[in-house]
Amino acid sequence: MLQINPVVGDLVANSTALLEGYEQAIRLGAVCVVSPELALSGYPPEDLLLKDGFISDIHDHLVAIAARVGPVPFLVGAPLEAGVDVTLAPPTDARRVSQVAVPTRSTALGNCVAVLRDGRIEDVAVKRLLPNYDVFDEQRYFQPGVGDPTIISVGSERVAVVVCEDAWVSDGPLSLVGDVDVVVSANASPYVRGRQSEREAIAAQRARETNAYFLSVNAVGGQDELVFDGQSFAMNPSGEVIARAGAHVEQILMVDTDDTAANAIAIPLDPLAEVYHALVLGTRDYIHKNGFRSVIVAISGGVDSALVAAIATDALGPDCVRGFALPSRYSSEHSRTDAADLARRLGLTLEEIPIEVAHVALSSSLALALGGEPSGLTDENLQSRIRGVVMMGISNATGAVVLTTGNKSEMAVGYSTLYGDSAGGFAVIKDVQKTLVYDLCRWRNDEARRTAGDELIPLSILTKAPSAELRPDQRDDQSLPPYDVLDPILEMYIEHDATAAQIVAAGHDAALVARITSMVDAAEYKRRQSPPGVRITSKAFGKDRRMPITNRYRGLEGAK
Repeated sequence: MLQINPVVGDLVANSTALLEGYEQAIRLGAVCVVSPELALSGYPPEDLLLKDGFISDIHDHLVAIAARVGPVPFLVGAPLEAGVDVTLAPPTDARRVSQVAVPTRSTALGNCVAVLRDGRIEDVAVKRLLPNYDVFDEQRYFQPGVGDPTIISVGSERVAVVVCEDAWVSDGPLSLVGDVDVVVSANASPYVRGRQSEREAIAAQRARETNAYFLSVNAVGGQDELVFDGQSFAMNPSGEVIARAGAHVEQILMVDTDDTAANAIAIPLDPLAEVYHALVLGTRDYIHKNGFRSVIVAISGGVDSALVAAIATDALGPDCVRGFALPSRYSSEHSRTDAADLARRLGLTLEEIPIEVAHVALSSSLALALGGEPSGLTDENLQSRIRGVVMMGISNATGAVVLTTGNKSEMAVGYSTLYGDSAGGFAVIKDVQKTLVYDLCRWRNDEARRTAGDELIPLSILTKAPSAELRPDQRDDQSLPPYDVLDPILEMYIEHDATAAQIVAAGHDAALVARITSMVDAAEYKRRQSPPGVRITSKAFGKDRRMPITNRYRGLEGAK
Protein backbone atom coordinates (compact mmCIF):
# COMPACT_ATOMS: atom_id res chain seq x y z
CA MET A 1 0.00 0.00 0.00
CA LEU A 2 1.48 3.31 -1.15
CA GLN A 3 0.77 5.89 1.55
CA ILE A 4 1.88 8.83 -0.57
CA ASN A 5 1.40 12.62 -0.53
CA PRO A 6 -0.05 13.71 -3.88
CA VAL A 7 -0.30 17.35 -4.94
CA VAL A 8 -3.62 18.32 -6.49
CA GLY A 9 -3.12 19.01 -10.18
CA ASP A 10 0.59 18.10 -10.32
CA LEU A 11 0.17 15.16 -12.65
CA VAL A 12 3.87 14.88 -13.45
CA ALA A 13 4.97 14.72 -9.80
CA ASN A 14 2.10 12.42 -8.85
CA SER A 15 2.90 10.06 -11.73
CA THR A 16 6.54 9.98 -10.67
CA ALA A 17 5.63 9.26 -7.04
CA LEU A 18 3.27 6.49 -8.10
CA LEU A 19 5.79 4.78 -10.38
CA GLU A 20 8.62 5.11 -7.87
CA GLY A 21 6.40 3.62 -5.19
CA TYR A 22 5.31 0.80 -7.50
CA GLU A 23 8.88 -0.10 -8.43
CA GLN A 24 10.09 0.03 -4.84
CA ALA A 25 7.17 -2.13 -3.69
CA ILE A 26 8.05 -4.73 -6.29
CA ARG A 27 11.65 -4.76 -5.07
CA LEU A 28 10.24 -5.42 -1.60
CA GLY A 29 8.33 -8.42 -2.94
CA ALA A 30 4.83 -7.04 -3.58
CA VAL A 31 2.41 -9.11 -5.67
CA CYS A 32 -0.13 -6.26 -5.86
CA VAL A 33 0.38 -2.51 -5.32
CA VAL A 34 -2.39 -0.09 -4.33
CA SER A 35 -2.52 3.72 -4.30
CA PRO A 36 -4.92 6.01 -2.42
CA GLU A 37 -8.14 7.38 -3.87
CA LEU A 38 -7.60 9.83 -6.76
CA ALA A 39 -3.85 9.62 -6.20
CA LEU A 40 -3.07 10.65 -9.77
CA SER A 41 -5.10 13.87 -9.65
CA GLY A 42 -4.76 14.55 -5.94
CA TYR A 43 -7.78 14.86 -3.64
CA PRO A 44 -10.00 16.80 -3.75
CA PRO A 45 -9.50 18.22 -7.27
CA GLU A 46 -12.80 20.14 -7.00
CA ASP A 47 -13.68 22.16 -10.12
CA LEU A 48 -10.55 21.05 -11.95
CA LEU A 49 -12.79 18.08 -12.74
CA LEU A 50 -14.97 20.35 -14.87
CA LYS A 51 -12.06 21.01 -17.24
CA ASP A 52 -12.06 18.58 -20.18
CA GLY A 53 -8.35 19.21 -20.66
CA PHE A 54 -7.59 18.14 -17.08
CA ILE A 55 -9.42 14.84 -17.53
CA SER A 56 -7.72 14.27 -20.87
CA ASP A 57 -4.30 14.92 -19.34
CA ILE A 58 -5.05 12.48 -16.52
CA HIS A 59 -5.95 9.82 -19.08
CA ASP A 60 -2.67 10.39 -20.92
CA HIS A 61 -0.65 10.11 -17.72
CA LEU A 62 -2.50 6.95 -16.72
CA VAL A 63 -1.70 5.37 -20.07
CA ALA A 64 1.95 6.32 -19.60
CA ILE A 65 2.00 4.76 -16.14
CA ALA A 66 0.31 1.61 -17.43
CA ALA A 67 2.99 1.23 -20.10
CA ARG A 68 5.58 0.77 -17.33
CA VAL A 69 3.54 -1.72 -15.30
CA GLY A 70 4.38 -5.41 -15.63
CA PRO A 71 2.60 -8.53 -14.38
CA VAL A 72 2.27 -7.20 -10.83
CA PRO A 73 -1.05 -5.32 -10.85
CA PHE A 74 -1.03 -1.66 -9.92
CA LEU A 75 -4.28 -0.15 -8.60
CA VAL A 76 -4.24 3.61 -9.24
CA GLY A 77 -6.91 6.06 -8.12
CA ALA A 78 -7.93 8.53 -10.83
CA PRO A 79 -11.01 10.35 -12.18
CA LEU A 80 -11.90 8.71 -15.49
CA GLU A 81 -14.33 9.26 -18.34
CA ALA A 82 -16.51 6.64 -19.97
CA GLY A 83 -14.92 3.92 -22.01
CA VAL A 84 -11.33 4.23 -20.82
CA ASP A 85 -11.31 0.62 -19.66
CA VAL A 86 -13.11 -0.55 -22.79
CA THR A 87 -11.04 1.26 -25.43
CA LEU A 88 -7.64 0.36 -23.98
CA ALA A 89 -8.26 -3.17 -22.74
CA PRO A 90 -11.58 -4.66 -23.83
CA PRO A 91 -12.64 -7.25 -21.26
CA THR A 92 -13.51 -10.65 -22.65
CA ASP A 93 -16.64 -10.70 -20.52
CA ALA A 94 -19.28 -8.44 -22.09
CA ARG A 95 -21.06 -8.28 -18.75
CA ARG A 96 -17.99 -6.61 -17.25
CA VAL A 97 -18.19 -3.78 -19.83
CA SER A 98 -21.65 -2.77 -18.63
CA GLN A 99 -20.50 -2.88 -15.03
CA VAL A 100 -17.49 -0.63 -15.34
CA ALA A 101 -18.46 1.69 -18.18
CA VAL A 102 -19.23 5.28 -17.19
CA PRO A 103 -21.46 7.61 -19.27
CA THR A 104 -19.83 10.04 -21.68
CA ARG A 105 -17.81 13.00 -20.41
CA SER A 106 -20.59 15.44 -21.21
CA THR A 107 -22.79 13.83 -18.58
CA ALA A 108 -20.57 11.90 -16.19
CA LEU A 109 -17.22 11.20 -14.66
CA GLY A 110 -16.25 8.35 -12.38
CA ASN A 111 -14.20 8.33 -9.18
CA CYS A 112 -12.23 5.26 -10.16
CA VAL A 113 -9.45 2.88 -9.37
CA ALA A 114 -7.78 1.71 -12.57
CA VAL A 115 -6.31 -1.78 -12.54
CA LEU A 116 -3.05 -1.62 -14.50
CA ARG A 117 -1.30 -4.81 -15.57
CA ASP A 118 0.99 -5.91 -18.40
CA GLY A 119 1.17 -2.47 -19.96
CA ARG A 120 -2.53 -1.77 -20.16
CA ILE A 121 -5.59 -0.68 -18.22
CA GLU A 122 -7.15 -4.05 -17.51
CA ASP A 123 -10.20 -3.02 -15.52
CA VAL A 124 -11.75 -0.09 -13.68
CA ALA A 125 -13.53 -0.02 -10.32
CA VAL A 126 -15.98 2.88 -10.11
CA LYS A 127 -17.02 4.34 -6.76
CA ARG A 128 -20.70 3.62 -6.06
CA LEU A 129 -21.42 5.71 -2.97
CA LEU A 130 -20.58 9.37 -3.42
CA PRO A 131 -20.35 11.30 -0.13
CA ASN A 132 -21.97 14.71 0.01
CA TYR A 133 -21.47 15.67 3.65
CA ASP A 134 -18.77 17.35 5.76
CA VAL A 135 -16.09 18.50 3.32
CA PHE A 136 -17.19 16.12 0.56
CA ASP A 137 -19.01 17.28 -2.55
CA GLU A 138 -18.60 14.29 -4.85
CA GLN A 139 -22.10 14.31 -6.26
CA ARG A 140 -21.23 17.64 -7.89
CA TYR A 141 -18.63 15.92 -10.06
CA PHE A 142 -19.13 12.17 -10.29
CA GLN A 143 -21.72 9.65 -11.34
CA PRO A 144 -21.91 6.46 -9.25
CA GLY A 145 -20.75 3.13 -10.59
CA VAL A 146 -23.28 0.38 -11.21
CA GLY A 147 -23.36 -3.40 -10.99
CA ASP A 148 -21.31 -5.69 -8.80
CA PRO A 149 -18.02 -4.53 -7.30
CA THR A 150 -14.91 -5.11 -9.38
CA ILE A 151 -13.02 -8.33 -8.59
CA ILE A 152 -9.57 -9.07 -9.94
CA SER A 153 -7.24 -12.06 -9.68
CA VAL A 154 -3.91 -11.77 -7.90
CA GLY A 155 -2.27 -15.17 -8.22
CA SER A 156 -4.85 -17.61 -6.91
CA GLU A 157 -6.66 -15.01 -4.81
CA ARG A 158 -9.83 -13.08 -5.62
CA VAL A 159 -9.48 -9.42 -4.68
CA ALA A 160 -12.43 -7.04 -4.46
CA VAL A 161 -11.54 -3.42 -5.28
CA VAL A 162 -13.64 -0.62 -3.79
CA VAL A 163 -13.24 3.12 -3.28
CA CYS A 164 -13.48 4.69 0.18
CA GLU A 165 -17.18 5.24 0.99
CA ASP A 166 -18.12 1.94 -0.68
CA ALA A 167 -16.52 0.12 2.24
CA TRP A 168 -17.95 2.15 5.09
CA VAL A 169 -21.59 1.01 5.14
CA SER A 170 -22.77 -2.46 6.07
CA ASP A 171 -25.31 -2.81 3.27
CA GLY A 172 -23.13 -1.18 0.62
CA PRO A 173 -21.31 -2.60 -2.40
CA LEU A 174 -19.28 -5.05 -0.32
CA SER A 175 -22.46 -6.93 0.51
CA LEU A 176 -22.45 -8.01 -3.15
CA VAL A 177 -18.90 -9.32 -3.49
CA GLY A 178 -19.58 -12.96 -2.66
CA ASP A 179 -16.59 -15.18 -2.03
CA VAL A 180 -13.35 -13.15 -2.04
CA ASP A 181 -10.01 -13.51 -0.29
CA VAL A 182 -9.06 -9.86 0.04
CA VAL A 183 -10.87 -6.52 -0.02
CA VAL A 184 -8.82 -3.49 -1.04
CA SER A 185 -10.18 -0.04 -0.27
CA ALA A 186 -8.53 3.05 -1.77
CA ASN A 187 -9.14 6.12 0.40
CA ALA A 188 -8.58 9.85 0.69
CA SER A 189 -9.91 10.19 4.23
CA PRO A 190 -9.15 13.55 5.88
CA TYR A 191 -7.86 13.74 9.40
CA VAL A 192 -10.28 14.41 12.26
CA ARG A 193 -9.45 13.93 15.94
CA GLY A 194 -10.26 10.36 16.91
CA ARG A 195 -11.15 9.27 13.38
CA GLN A 196 -8.69 6.39 13.13
CA SER A 197 -10.39 4.31 15.80
CA GLU A 198 -13.69 4.78 13.96
CA ARG A 199 -12.13 3.68 10.67
CA GLU A 200 -10.67 0.54 12.19
CA ALA A 201 -13.90 -0.37 13.98
CA ILE A 202 -15.86 -0.14 10.72
CA ALA A 203 -13.17 -2.04 8.80
CA ALA A 204 -13.27 -4.82 11.37
CA GLN A 205 -17.00 -5.20 10.68
CA ARG A 206 -16.39 -5.37 6.91
CA ALA A 207 -13.64 -7.94 7.36
CA ARG A 208 -15.91 -10.17 9.43
CA GLU A 209 -18.88 -9.70 7.08
CA THR A 210 -16.85 -10.63 3.99
CA ASN A 211 -14.67 -13.19 5.80
CA ALA A 212 -11.75 -11.66 3.94
CA TYR A 213 -8.62 -9.69 4.63
CA PHE A 214 -9.43 -5.99 4.53
CA LEU A 215 -6.77 -3.53 3.34
CA SER A 216 -7.33 0.22 3.60
CA VAL A 217 -4.79 2.54 1.98
CA ASN A 218 -5.06 6.24 2.77
CA ALA A 219 -3.39 9.36 1.43
CA VAL A 220 -1.17 11.56 3.57
CA GLY A 221 -0.42 15.28 3.41
CA GLY A 222 -2.00 18.71 3.49
CA GLN A 223 -4.34 20.09 0.84
CA ASP A 224 -5.58 23.60 1.62
CA GLU A 225 -7.42 23.22 4.94
CA LEU A 226 -7.54 19.41 4.81
CA VAL A 227 -4.90 17.10 6.23
CA PHE A 228 -4.75 13.45 5.24
CA ASP A 229 -3.17 11.46 8.03
CA GLY A 230 -2.35 8.16 6.33
CA GLN A 231 -2.55 5.44 8.99
CA SER A 232 -3.23 2.86 6.29
CA PHE A 233 -3.96 -0.54 7.79
CA ALA A 234 -4.88 -4.15 7.21
CA MET A 235 -7.27 -6.47 9.05
CA ASN A 236 -7.50 -10.25 9.05
CA PRO A 237 -10.91 -11.88 8.51
CA SER A 238 -11.50 -11.80 12.26
CA GLY A 239 -11.19 -8.02 12.30
CA GLU A 240 -7.78 -7.84 13.98
CA VAL A 241 -5.17 -5.32 12.84
CA ILE A 242 -2.26 -7.12 11.17
CA ALA A 243 -0.49 -4.06 9.71
CA ARG A 244 -0.62 -0.30 10.18
CA ALA A 245 1.34 2.60 8.71
CA GLY A 246 2.37 5.64 10.70
CA ALA A 247 0.40 8.86 11.05
CA HIS A 248 1.28 11.95 9.00
CA VAL A 249 4.22 10.29 7.19
CA GLU A 250 4.71 8.85 3.73
CA GLN A 251 5.29 5.13 3.83
CA ILE A 252 5.11 1.96 1.76
CA LEU A 253 3.21 -0.50 3.93
CA MET A 254 3.89 -4.12 3.00
CA VAL A 255 1.12 -6.52 4.04
CA ASP A 256 1.77 -10.25 4.09
CA THR A 257 -1.42 -12.22 4.71
CA ASP A 258 0.50 -15.50 5.06
CA ASP A 259 3.15 -14.34 7.53
CA THR A 260 1.44 -11.59 9.51
CA ALA A 261 4.29 -11.51 12.04
CA ALA A 262 6.44 -9.89 9.35
CA ASN A 263 4.12 -6.91 9.02
CA ALA A 264 4.80 -3.51 10.55
CA ILE A 265 2.16 -2.26 12.99
CA ALA A 266 2.73 1.38 13.88
CA ILE A 267 1.59 2.33 17.38
CA PRO A 268 -1.07 5.07 17.26
CA LEU A 269 0.12 8.47 18.40
CA ASP A 270 -0.94 10.04 21.66
CA PRO A 271 -4.13 12.08 20.92
CA LEU A 272 -2.35 15.41 21.47
CA ALA A 273 0.67 14.31 19.44
CA GLU A 274 -1.66 13.32 16.62
CA VAL A 275 -3.24 16.79 16.55
CA TYR A 276 0.08 18.59 16.82
CA HIS A 277 1.62 16.63 13.96
CA ALA A 278 -1.48 17.25 11.84
CA LEU A 279 -1.02 20.99 12.36
CA VAL A 280 2.66 20.74 11.48
CA LEU A 281 2.00 18.71 8.33
CA GLY A 282 -0.89 20.94 7.21
CA THR A 283 1.26 24.06 7.66
CA ARG A 284 4.32 22.61 5.94
CA ASP A 285 2.39 21.38 2.92
CA TYR A 286 0.38 24.58 2.53
CA ILE A 287 3.59 26.60 2.39
CA HIS A 288 5.62 24.23 0.25
CA LYS A 289 2.91 23.10 -2.15
CA ASN A 290 2.01 26.71 -2.90
CA GLY A 291 5.59 27.60 -3.71
CA PHE A 292 6.41 29.73 -0.65
CA ARG A 293 9.71 29.50 1.19
CA SER A 294 9.18 31.25 4.51
CA VAL A 295 6.64 32.61 6.98
CA ILE A 296 6.36 35.48 9.44
CA VAL A 297 4.55 35.46 12.77
CA ALA A 298 3.54 38.33 15.05
CA ILE A 299 4.76 37.07 18.43
CA SER A 300 2.95 38.88 21.21
CA GLY A 301 4.08 36.93 24.23
CA GLY A 302 0.69 35.23 24.40
CA VAL A 303 -0.13 31.55 24.18
CA ASP A 304 -1.69 31.54 20.69
CA SER A 305 1.26 33.13 18.92
CA ALA A 306 3.59 30.89 20.94
CA LEU A 307 1.87 27.76 19.66
CA VAL A 308 1.79 29.03 16.07
CA ALA A 309 5.48 29.93 16.21
CA ALA A 310 6.34 26.48 17.60
CA ILE A 311 4.32 24.70 14.92
CA ALA A 312 5.85 26.84 12.17
CA THR A 313 9.35 26.16 13.45
CA ASP A 314 8.72 22.42 13.61
CA ALA A 315 7.15 22.48 10.15
CA LEU A 316 9.68 24.63 8.29
CA GLY A 317 12.76 25.02 10.46
CA PRO A 318 13.83 28.17 12.31
CA ASP A 319 15.63 29.62 9.28
CA CYS A 320 12.30 29.87 7.46
CA VAL A 321 10.40 31.59 10.28
CA ARG A 322 10.76 35.25 11.30
CA GLY A 323 9.13 36.63 14.39
CA PHE A 324 8.01 40.21 14.88
CA ALA A 325 7.07 41.90 18.14
CA LEU A 326 4.75 44.85 17.57
CA PRO A 327 4.32 46.47 20.98
CA SER A 328 1.87 49.29 21.64
CA ARG A 329 1.53 51.67 24.56
CA TYR A 330 -0.50 48.96 26.31
CA SER A 331 1.94 46.09 25.83
CA SER A 332 3.20 44.81 29.17
CA GLU A 333 6.85 44.31 29.90
CA HIS A 334 6.28 40.63 30.69
CA SER A 335 4.75 40.09 27.26
CA ARG A 336 7.79 41.63 25.60
CA THR A 337 10.20 39.53 27.62
CA ASP A 338 8.10 36.38 27.08
CA ALA A 339 8.14 36.96 23.31
CA ALA A 340 11.93 37.36 23.35
CA ASP A 341 12.35 34.24 25.51
CA LEU A 342 10.13 32.18 23.20
CA ALA A 343 12.06 33.28 20.11
CA ARG A 344 15.35 32.38 21.79
CA ARG A 345 14.10 28.91 22.70
CA LEU A 346 12.79 28.33 19.17
CA GLY A 347 15.96 29.64 17.57
CA LEU A 348 14.10 32.43 15.78
CA THR A 349 15.07 35.96 14.95
CA LEU A 350 12.69 38.37 16.71
CA GLU A 351 12.52 41.92 15.42
CA GLU A 352 10.67 44.59 17.37
CA ILE A 353 8.65 47.23 15.54
CA PRO A 354 6.79 49.53 17.96
CA ILE A 355 3.46 50.77 16.57
CA GLU A 356 3.16 53.89 18.75
CA VAL A 357 4.10 56.35 15.97
CA ALA A 358 1.52 54.86 13.61
CA HIS A 359 -1.04 54.71 16.42
CA VAL A 360 -0.68 58.42 17.16
CA ALA A 361 -0.75 59.40 13.49
CA LEU A 362 -3.84 57.39 12.64
CA SER A 363 -5.63 58.45 15.81
CA SER A 364 -5.08 62.06 14.81
CA SER A 365 -6.38 61.42 11.32
CA LEU A 366 -9.47 59.65 12.65
CA ALA A 367 -10.10 62.50 15.07
CA LEU A 368 -10.88 64.73 12.10
CA ALA A 369 -13.79 62.47 11.19
CA LEU A 370 -14.88 61.47 14.67
CA GLY A 371 -14.65 64.86 16.35
CA GLY A 372 -12.19 63.52 18.87
CA GLU A 373 -9.55 60.85 19.45
CA PRO A 374 -10.86 57.31 18.86
CA SER A 375 -11.60 55.36 22.03
CA GLY A 376 -13.05 52.05 23.14
CA LEU A 377 -13.40 49.35 20.52
CA THR A 378 -12.45 51.73 17.71
CA ASP A 379 -9.07 52.40 19.29
CA GLU A 380 -8.53 48.73 20.12
CA ASN A 381 -9.22 47.67 16.55
CA LEU A 382 -7.04 50.46 15.22
CA GLN A 383 -4.03 48.95 16.99
CA SER A 384 -4.79 45.51 15.63
CA ARG A 385 -5.18 46.87 12.10
CA ILE A 386 -1.87 48.73 12.33
CA ARG A 387 -0.22 45.42 13.17
CA GLY A 388 -2.00 43.77 10.25
CA VAL A 389 -0.75 46.47 7.86
CA VAL A 390 2.82 46.10 9.13
CA MET A 391 2.80 42.31 8.79
CA MET A 392 1.24 42.38 5.34
CA GLY A 393 3.74 45.02 4.25
CA ILE A 394 6.61 42.78 5.30
CA SER A 395 4.91 39.91 3.49
CA ASN A 396 4.64 41.94 0.29
CA ALA A 397 8.29 42.98 0.48
CA THR A 398 9.73 39.55 1.30
CA GLY A 399 7.29 37.02 -0.12
CA ALA A 400 6.89 35.41 3.30
CA VAL A 401 3.42 34.21 4.28
CA VAL A 402 1.78 35.79 7.33
CA LEU A 403 0.60 33.09 9.73
CA THR A 404 -2.35 34.38 11.70
CA THR A 405 -2.62 33.37 15.34
CA GLY A 406 -6.36 33.37 16.10
CA ASN A 407 -7.83 30.22 17.64
CA LYS A 408 -11.25 28.64 17.04
CA SER A 409 -12.81 29.95 20.26
CA GLU A 410 -11.98 33.54 19.38
CA MET A 411 -13.00 33.18 15.74
CA ALA A 412 -16.28 31.59 16.79
CA VAL A 413 -17.42 34.56 18.88
CA GLY A 414 -15.83 37.24 16.70
CA TYR A 415 -13.12 38.07 19.25
CA SER A 416 -10.79 39.20 16.48
CA THR A 417 -10.31 42.26 14.29
CA LEU A 418 -11.22 42.16 10.63
CA TYR A 419 -8.18 43.28 8.60
CA GLY A 420 -6.18 43.24 11.84
CA ASP A 421 -5.10 40.09 13.63
CA SER A 422 -7.19 38.07 11.15
CA ALA A 423 -5.16 39.39 8.17
CA GLY A 424 -2.75 36.85 6.74
CA GLY A 425 -2.20 33.93 4.41
CA PHE A 426 -2.75 30.88 6.60
CA ALA A 427 -4.53 30.39 9.92
CA VAL A 428 -2.62 27.58 11.62
CA ILE A 429 -4.85 27.13 14.71
CA LYS A 430 -8.13 28.22 13.13
CA ASP A 431 -9.76 24.94 14.20
CA VAL A 432 -8.10 24.68 17.63
CA GLN A 433 -10.14 25.73 20.65
CA LYS A 434 -8.42 27.82 23.30
CA THR A 435 -8.39 25.05 25.88
CA LEU A 436 -6.75 22.76 23.33
CA VAL A 437 -4.16 25.47 22.58
CA TYR A 438 -2.96 25.18 26.18
CA ASP A 439 -3.01 21.38 26.04
CA LEU A 440 -0.91 21.36 22.86
CA CYS A 441 1.61 23.79 24.34
CA ARG A 442 1.98 21.59 27.41
CA TRP A 443 2.38 18.49 25.24
CA ARG A 444 5.06 20.23 23.14
CA ASN A 445 6.86 21.24 26.32
CA ASP A 446 6.74 17.65 27.57
CA GLU A 447 8.35 16.54 24.30
CA ALA A 448 10.99 19.25 24.56
CA ARG A 449 11.84 18.25 28.12
CA ARG A 450 12.10 14.62 27.04
CA THR A 451 14.36 15.31 24.06
CA ALA A 452 16.21 18.51 25.01
CA GLY A 453 15.81 18.81 28.76
CA ASP A 454 13.93 22.11 28.86
CA GLU A 455 10.58 23.65 27.91
CA LEU A 456 10.20 25.09 24.43
CA ILE A 457 7.42 27.50 25.41
CA PRO A 458 8.11 29.62 28.52
CA LEU A 459 5.94 28.56 31.43
CA SER A 460 5.11 32.20 32.13
CA ILE A 461 3.19 32.29 28.86
CA LEU A 462 1.04 29.36 30.00
CA THR A 463 0.31 30.66 33.49
CA LYS A 464 -0.64 34.29 32.89
CA ALA A 465 -4.22 35.40 32.17
CA PRO A 466 -4.86 35.67 28.41
CA SER A 467 -5.18 39.24 27.16
CA ALA A 468 -5.26 41.09 23.85
CA GLU A 469 -3.50 44.03 25.58
CA LEU A 470 -5.38 46.67 23.61
CA ARG A 471 -6.35 48.72 26.67
CA PRO A 472 -5.02 49.07 30.22
CA ASP A 473 -5.26 45.89 32.34
CA GLN A 474 -7.35 44.10 29.70
CA ARG A 475 -8.13 40.38 30.14
CA ASP A 476 -10.11 38.01 27.90
CA ASP A 477 -12.43 37.08 30.76
CA GLN A 478 -13.72 40.66 30.86
CA SER A 479 -15.38 40.05 27.48
CA LEU A 480 -15.80 36.28 27.46
CA PRO A 481 -16.60 33.57 29.98
CA PRO A 482 -13.69 31.38 31.07
CA TYR A 483 -12.58 29.23 28.15
CA ASP A 484 -13.33 26.00 29.99
CA VAL A 485 -16.95 27.21 30.15
CA LEU A 486 -17.03 28.72 26.66
CA ASP A 487 -15.47 25.88 24.67
CA PRO A 488 -18.03 23.15 25.52
CA ILE A 489 -20.85 25.49 24.43
CA LEU A 490 -19.04 26.25 21.19
CA GLU A 491 -18.36 22.59 20.52
CA MET A 492 -22.04 21.71 20.87
CA TYR A 493 -23.17 24.65 18.74
CA ILE A 494 -20.60 24.34 15.96
CA GLU A 495 -19.43 20.74 15.75
CA HIS A 496 -22.64 19.02 16.86
CA ASP A 497 -25.12 21.50 15.32
CA ALA A 498 -27.07 21.75 18.58
CA THR A 499 -29.59 24.55 18.94
CA ALA A 500 -29.36 27.00 21.80
CA ALA A 501 -32.30 25.26 23.48
CA GLN A 502 -30.54 21.89 23.27
CA ILE A 503 -27.38 23.35 24.79
CA VAL A 504 -29.40 24.80 27.66
CA ALA A 505 -31.10 21.42 28.14
CA ALA A 506 -27.62 19.88 28.47
CA GLY A 507 -27.11 21.97 31.60
CA HIS A 508 -25.60 25.27 30.43
CA ASP A 509 -26.83 28.65 31.63
CA ALA A 510 -29.61 29.94 29.39
CA ALA A 511 -28.54 33.60 29.37
CA LEU A 512 -24.94 32.68 28.62
CA VAL A 513 -25.94 30.29 25.85
CA ALA A 514 -28.14 32.95 24.24
CA ARG A 515 -25.30 35.46 24.37
CA ILE A 516 -22.63 33.12 23.02
CA THR A 517 -24.69 31.66 20.19
CA SER A 518 -25.72 35.16 19.13
CA MET A 519 -22.05 36.16 19.06
CA VAL A 520 -21.22 33.16 16.89
CA ASP A 521 -23.99 34.00 14.42
CA ALA A 522 -23.06 37.68 14.28
CA ALA A 523 -19.42 36.88 13.48
CA GLU A 524 -20.16 34.81 10.39
CA TYR A 525 -19.23 37.68 8.06
CA LYS A 526 -15.77 37.86 9.65
CA ARG A 527 -15.12 34.15 9.21
CA ARG A 528 -16.06 34.34 5.52
CA GLN A 529 -13.10 36.70 5.07
CA SER A 530 -10.55 34.75 7.08
CA PRO A 531 -7.66 32.78 5.57
CA PRO A 532 -7.77 28.98 5.32
CA GLY A 533 -6.43 26.94 8.19
CA VAL A 534 -5.83 23.34 9.21
CA ARG A 535 -8.97 21.30 9.89
CA ILE A 536 -8.71 18.92 12.86
CA THR A 537 -12.35 18.57 13.99
CA SER A 538 -15.49 17.18 12.43
CA LYS A 539 -16.67 20.72 11.65
CA ALA A 540 -14.25 23.56 11.06
CA PHE A 541 -14.89 27.08 9.77
CA GLY A 542 -14.47 26.09 6.14
CA LYS A 543 -16.25 24.18 3.41
CA ASP A 544 -17.86 21.86 5.98
CA ARG A 545 -19.81 24.66 7.74
CA ARG A 546 -21.83 26.87 5.43
CA MET A 547 -24.01 29.18 7.46
CA PRO A 548 -25.86 32.20 6.08
CA ILE A 549 -24.51 35.58 7.07
CA THR A 550 -28.01 37.05 7.09
CA ASN A 551 -29.71 34.79 9.60
CA ARG A 552 -32.33 35.48 12.27
CA TYR A 553 -32.79 31.95 13.57
CA ARG A 554 -31.71 31.81 17.21
CA GLY A 555 -32.81 28.31 18.22
CA LEU A 556 -34.04 29.40 21.63
CA GLU A 557 -37.54 27.94 21.41
CA GLY A 558 -38.11 25.81 24.49
CA ALA A 559 -35.03 27.05 26.32
CA LYS A 560 -35.58 27.63 30.04
